[in-house]
Parts: sequence; C-alpha cells; structure tokens
Amino acid sequence: MTSLILAVTAGAVVGLALGGLGGGGSVLAVPALIYALGLSPAAATTAGLLIVIATSLTGLLAHARDGAVRWRTGALFAAAGIVPAAVAGALSVRIPAAVLTVAFAVLATVAAVRMLRPRPLPPAADGGRGAGPVPARRAAGAGAGLGAVTGFLGVGGGFLAVPALVTFLAVPMTAAVGTSLLVITVNSTAALATRLATPAALDWAVIAPFTAAAVLGAWDGKRLASKVSTDALQRVFGGVLLAVALGMVVDAVLR
Repeated sequence: MTSLILAVTAGAVVGLALGGLGGGGSVLAVPALIYALGLSPAAATTAGLLIVIATSLTGLLAHARDGAVRWRTGALFAAAGIVPAAVAGALSVRIPAAVLTVAFAVLATVAAVRMLRPRPLPPAADGGRGAGPVPARRAAGAGAGLGAVTGFLGVGGGFLAVPALVTFLAVPMTAAVGTSLLVITVNSTAALATRLATPAALDWAVIAPFTAAAVLGAWDGKRLASKVSTDALQRVFGGVLLAVALGMVVDAVLR
C-alpha cells in the first residue's frame, strides 16, 4: 500500500510539471522510481520512458485542442533526435549503475538551475513572428543532442526542448510547451524501442499507478498553467528538483 501511495503521489507531480511546463517532470520521475520505489537505475530509466510517453502524449493532446502545437516544426526537430535517442537507449543498458546515477544527478542540477534562473526569451519568442530563417545544421544539432539525452537517461528533456525551440526555431512561447511535448513523445518512443529489445524486468505494479496518476496530472497541469505564472511554477519545481539532485550526488559519494 505504501508503494502504491508513493507511486500515485510521484506520478501526479510528474504529470503536473509536464502538463504545465512541457518539461521538468520526467527528471523527477527517475529519482522517484529509484529512491522512493526501489527500482534499479537501468529499470528506472526504462520505466521513466514509458511514463514520459504516456504523460507527454496526454499533455500534447490537451495543447493541440487549443491550437498551441507547431506540428511541422516539432516533427522536424524530433526527427533529428530519433537515431541518437535509439543509439543512446541501446548503450545506456550497458553503463554501470553508479555512472548513470551521477550523470542523471548532473542533468537534474542543470534542469533545476534553468528553472530557478530562466533566461530572458528572445523577442521572437514573445511576438511569435520569428526572427528570420534558422540554420538547418543548428536546429538539427539541437534536436540530435536532445535525442541523445532522452535515450541515455530516460528523460523527456522538455526543460531543454522548450528553450531550444524558442531560441533555435523561433517558436513563440505560447506554442513551445505543446510543441516540446511532441518532440518528447517521439524521442522517448525511439529510445524505448531499443531498450525493450534488451530483456528487462518491468515492475508494472509500480509503473501502472505511477503512469495513471501522471496522465491525470498532465491535464491538471495544463489547467494550472493557465492560472499560475510560468515563472512561479518553474521556481517551485526547480527547487524540488535541485533538492533531489543534491540528494543523488550525496548518495553517489557515500556509496
């Protein structure tokens, strides 16, 4: 019963973050699966991908209903990350657990800092008219890097996708969150496909309630984002994420 409550609570927080911010929640999912629910780092990153796919798809549908998704831009950005996500996903199952934990802690710290100290958006992000053509090589590089992070660490990478879409592809902020969920869904699916080719035990007693709560939380997150400022949401989740990241670093050092 305790595991069920923990799974539902953690899933709800992940869903709120993904639905409201387009990222950040998936970075909380993996440490919750490891430290609160007892999964190994390899199993947690695989389970994290399943949870991220279901939750991101739910959030994507909610944003699509409001017309807040740039489908063509998101598809092109995601396409650049499919192969890196698949390759990184296949390699990650061969990486020692301690290395995965430290790498994830570093990524979580970067995500937390980005949330606590968001960078000012370029003018095009607010106006939505774009700032001229974006170099294809630059956009492809950003998409490939995001795909590799998704595959290797089992996170959606929305905290990287949103600023990349705004900065590199001149997507307005009003559409960046929804578009990032499209990118996350595609990259996570590619990474999961290669991981499932390797035999791995999936604890559905944990994954199922976690995912269900995250999916419901994604709908609530979308509604919450319309009532609370994005900056306030980012600071709350950023603070939680920074505490989690520091805890992971301490745990890795003491082991």
